[in-house]
Amino acid sequence: MESGEPRVIALGRHLRFVERKGWEYIDRPGIGGIVMIAPVTDDGKLVLVEQYRPPVAARVIELPAGLVGDEAGKEDEGLYAGARRELLEETGYEAGELVRIGAGPISPGLSDEYLNVFVARKLRKVAPGGGDAKESIEVHEVPIPELPAFLAAKERAGRMVDLKIFTGLYFAERG
Repeated sequence: MESGEPRVIALGRHLRFVERKGWEYIDRPGIGGIVMIAPVTDDGKLVLVEQYRPPVAARVIELPAGLVGDEAGKEDEGLYAGARRELLEETGYEAGELVRIGAGPISPGLSDEYLNVFVARKLRKVAPGGGDAKESIEVHEVPIPELPAFLAAKERAGRMVDLKIFTGLYFAERG
């Protein structure tokens, strides 16, 4: 395995632009991980979120996800706790069953980000969802057989679709 210390090229509030062995990429200091949750209701609906994403200047349909351990005082937050928190904040659901099904790099040519994928079942709606004070999230509960038509309609309406939805769905349908 090749290594070598990265050299910081630029530093932002949440990201670093670095170079290692001639390769430039982004890393995200000060987090304990990244989680994405594929929540499936008892009646077979996949719970999705929709929010505006400035990097693509569009509203994006995606699975609930977020950073772990990025808030002051919560640096030791574990992956399961972070996944439960993100699911509740974004969708208003608590999971009776939460299983980590895999992990891997999101965009290994651009970033060192590593995504931990969970499937959530036995859901119970306990809050409205919608995200924290910095977010404006719309929650969608879509019957899994209707997912392709739902996503196609959203694309026609000018939304983008995060393809990681299909990763989560793949594992949700097998677990």
